[in-house]
Amino acid sequence: MHPFRFAVSASWAPTGEAWVGFARRAEDLGYSVLLMPDHLGRQLSPIAALAAAATATSRLRVGSFVFANDYRHPLVLAREAATLDLLSGGRFELGLGAGWAAEDYRRLGADYDPPAVRVERLIESVGLLKRLLAGETVDHAGRHYRLHGARLAPTPIQRPRPPLMIGGGGPRMLRLAAREADIVGLLPQFDARGRPIIRQATEGATARKVALLREAAGSRFEALELNVIVSDAGLVGNGRPPLESALALAKGAAAGLIGTPYVLYGTPGRLRELLLRRRDRLGISYYALPGRAMEAMAPLVETLAGR
Repeated sequence: MHPFRFAVSASWAPTGEAWVGFARRAEDLGYSVLLMPDHLGRQLSPIAALAAAATATSRLRVGSFVFANDYRHPLVLAREAATLDLLSGGRFELGLGAGWAAEDYRRLGADYDPPAVRVERLIESVGLLKRLLAGETVDHAGRHYRLHGARLAPTPIQRPRPPLMIGGGGPRMLRLAAREADIVGLLPQFDARGRPIIRQATEGATARKVALLREAAGSRFEALELNVIVSDAGLVGNGRPPLESALALAKGAAAGLIGTPYVLYGTPGRLRELLLRRRDRLGISYYALPGRAMEAMAPLVETLAGR
């Protein structure tokens, strides 16, 4: 059973000073990772921003949730990942996904291929990334990528490579993660138009995904770290202002009614029991909380992180 880890997910700050201050505050509050998404709208560039956050901190790990595979050639991404790992002193986590945001593809002027094609590209890319990050010289002629004598310099500090997270919700993505990932980011599946399928956000649907993972991973399953990225979170009571607590209480009731792991609202004691029970039942031990809830959720992080 993995100990609890908590990440904070953020993508924006108005100044460099504010971004660095946010990263340092996350570290001070006991968060173990700063995660960034990878979209082409209003957000900081993740590679530069993660490097700045790593330079400003000493313990905080930095990672992507998740790099969209189609935006970068695997050799280019492997070089960026190796450099981030070097500059952070071995604190980088590489999160990958097949790409889902149709608007990003429109901005790129790229075809928004069917999910099966995007996943097929990711499968080929993951194999190449793992070989490159392990220090191999790679020659490859595949359906989507060609490399000739490709080799990284520098190579990552972490061995055999930085931890690999694969985020996804469909059966094919989950089986890929079961085979190849160190961390599995559990998500609702997206439809062919890039919209999340809401009925897959329930705890029951998540349990079915974990069962599929367990079957596909076999003996690897116990080594997999299971992650959920939380879209909304807050604490009831615990010294919070009355109006804020009342709102959190209402949201917590709604989340309980729906039964979703992607929303966390409640008292510190109730959430502690919920996360412990969910870890026992499903194995989920790694939660990414939204940046706007970083301060509010700090008491829960203090109670459970590393336990």
